[in-house]
Amino acid sequence: MAPFSPLDWIRSATSSPSCRSALSTRPSMEEAVRDVVSQLGRRGEADLALVFASTGYASDLPRLLPLLRRELRSRHWLGAAGGGVVGTRADGSAAEIEQAPSLSVTLLNLPGADIETVALSTAKLPDLDGSAQRWQDWSGLNPDQCRSQILLIDPTSSNINDLISGMDYAFPAAEKIGGIACTHNAPHGSLLFDDRVVTGAVICSIGGDWRLDSVVAQGCRPIGPVFSIEQVQRNVVLELSDGERRDTPVACLQRILADLTEVEREQVRHSLFLGIERRNLQLTPNSLEGDGGAFLVRNLIGVDPNNGAVAVADRVRPGMNVQFQLREADASRHEALHLLRSSIEGTESAPVFGLLMACLGRGQGLFGQPDGDVTLARSVMPNLPMAGAFCNGEIGPVAGSTHLHGYTACWGLLRQDPPSNAD
Repeated sequence: MAPFSPLDWIRSATSSPSCRSALSTRPSMEEAVRDVVSQLGRRGEADLALVFASTGYASDLPRLLPLLRRELRSRHWLGAAGGGVVGTRADGSAAEIEQAPSLSVTLLNLPGADIETVALSTAKLPDLDGSAQRWQDWSGLNPDQCRSQILLIDPTSSNINDLISGMDYAFPAAEKIGGIACTHNAPHGSLLFDDRVVTGAVICSIGGDWRLDSVVAQGCRPIGPVFSIEQVQRNVVLELSDGERRDTPVACLQRILADLTEVEREQVRHSLFLGIERRNLQLTPNSLEGDGGAFLVRNLIGVDPNNGAVAVADRVRPGMNVQFQLREADASRHEALHLLRSSIEGTESAPVFGLLMACLGRGQGLFGQPDGDVTLARSVMPNLPMAGAFCNGEIGPVAGSTHLHGYTACWGLLRQDPPSNAD
């Protein structure tokens, strides 16, 4: 008989992937911690713990991770405070909890994963005109072991867009999903890392046999034709063209309005956006062949009635293609379902976990009922454990580059997929 070693039993017990999740809506944080610990059970050490707490617990946040770590074991701890949380209970039911105290904890065992976590100050960033190596050194993450990243940023951070661009520059092959945590009145940050609350940014790098596939649902449908920008000053669009016809953006929009229904015209008053085309890659690897470009949806932040110009919340330049977009619940459902279905078509390994970072403006405010995005995901992947938060801004890729979004649901679907060059 072969000799028995306790270490062999420990290794075999953790050799299979597992995801344990818990969700609590108890009014006090101590009660919520006891609740999630009861749901999760005290077992062996996990590889990664993801913790999302609502800002209803803001004053108690510094005690949250120490309380959890007394009862639960994980090599890495990462999370954030949100305006609400997404979570999965021990019985497998998933929910979006809005405007109420809530705590979501997920423990992941990922055999063959290379996981690194870092907390970084964003007060001073490397130069975007410098080398990618400087960004890699600054982050402390190994690019050879990084296939995906979870990027969470404190709302008090400066240079958020530069940070996102810098991480893309340093780790161009890594899929990035994340969000901006929510503000609160307590005198500390909104990010959770190891056993403390921090500001700046926290990053989880995932590599080895595991990766996150992104799904970015922007929740809009196009109205009217695709225009080309003819004249622009910084972020103010002065003139658009449609074929040989040129006109101001307001005049172009007025022609579009003439073809809309009364309901759609009313929606335009509060739900109008501008899509800016990004043509280098498609929205997802599974986008339908023949799709044009991917449109990055941006807020319209002002109109000049004197010259018909519009200001958009992004830098634009002449020659770019744009299209007006209308945000509505039906369009959001259709888009999210299409993208989620596409994400699992032709894949050999099903996701074991879904990270959802959703805008505060989604949820019941968009869908008119609770659990909107969770219900859509469960219709495609019925048993998928999910966790995440409602954010002040969502981070995810469009057309091959990572962007900061609004009104968006950004999914990270975690699946086991050993690299093709693995031994």
